[in-house]
Amino acid sequence: MSSNTIDLENVITIAIELSRSEWLVASRLPGVEKPRFLKIDAGDTAALLSHFSSLQARVFSRSGAAPAVCCCFEAGRDGFWLHRLLTAHGITNHVLEPTSILVNRRARRAKTDRLDAEGMLRVLAAYLQGDRQVCSTVRVPTPDEEDAKRIHREREHLVQERLRIENRIQALLFTQGIHKRPSLRTWERDLAAVRTGDGRELAHHLRAELDRLRRRLVITLELIREVEAERDEVANANPKDQACGKIASLCLIRGVGANFAAVLTREVFYRSFDNRRQLASYVGITPMPYQSGGMDRDRRISRAGNPRARTTMIQLAWLWLRYQPGSDLAKWFRDRVGTLTGRTRRIAIVAMARKLLIALWRYAEDGVVPAGADIRTEEPAAA
Repeated sequence: MSSNTIDLENVITIAIELSRSEWLVASRLPGVEKPRFLKIDAGDTAALLSHFSSLQARVFSRSGAAPAVCCCFEAGRDGFWLHRLLTAHGITNHVLEPTSILVNRRARRAKTDRLDAEGMLRVLAAYLQGDRQVCSTVRVPTPDEEDAKRIHREREHLVQERLRIENRIQALLFTQGIHKRPSLRTWERDLAAVRTGDGRELAHHLRAELDRLRRRLVITLELIREVEAERDEVANANPKDQACGKIASLCLIRGVGANFAAVLTREVFYRSFDNRRQLASYVGITPMPYQSGGMDRDRRISRAGNPRARTTMIQLAWLWLRYQPGSDLAKWFRDRVGTLTGRTRRIAIVAMARKLLIALWRYAEDGVVPAGADIRTEEPAAA
């Protein structure tokens, strides 16, 4: 029997279908084909653990051997706190990637919590018996690793809020024939002097709405500066920390700022990868092969990995062309694309982003500088 295979003769398999109001717990006892179902209130962990204990007692009274419990649920809005609770009580738990579970390919299929729970039971049993292709499990981060991601993710949401408010202000002014937004520093004076396209002053309620949007924008900008200061403080607080060291090293590469370095380190480089294919697959920028008969080509990228890291790498690839024009990667891009524009250029930038990700990974892990890259000789200013 393979080391990755578990004998299910004395194992209770359990699948939990999570929702906001209630949880459906499906269990299958050793030697029993028909699963059992129990509904409990969402978050009622005492009832959940009590149910596990009762199942173990039932199996023990019948077989005389203490059974193991193996549980699973899908990754989602509940995060990983339930996984940590179960493992703390000695229960083996797997967090399943929902999109990786194989489903019936018929155009119409029933969808209920009961059917989903039964499906997870079958998937879990196959996974425990060694079939690693039946689904993918999520690598659960430690609480410290999860908390370290909060800063750059909060900044991302604040930047999105800033753009939303700025676009709203611009849209309101544009409806009045005004194409230039007043400066935040001289807002009152500029707003008093501005005139609509037909020569009128701004209406009272419109001006009041613009003032409220300005205050929200000022607060958002202050929060962004506060988050960035906290990010830089954390990165400089413990230079001996491995993650902080990787961030500092990445910031030495011209074109890689503090935010890009933090996102790549906290989202990608904190994990260990065996090879570059695993790395590119985790970020979701590997092409999907399509082979059928005499046809053999690559389709679009999988987009099955970390979307935040993937977006960051695409943005960084464009900036790499600007700040690292003499690097081998930039030369490869220019030789491949030339003066072409549009779709060809967008496809090539994704391929370059994949190459750049691998190069930065080797640099962060082993100190191998990307070929032809310009490295700063001093620490860059916080950005």
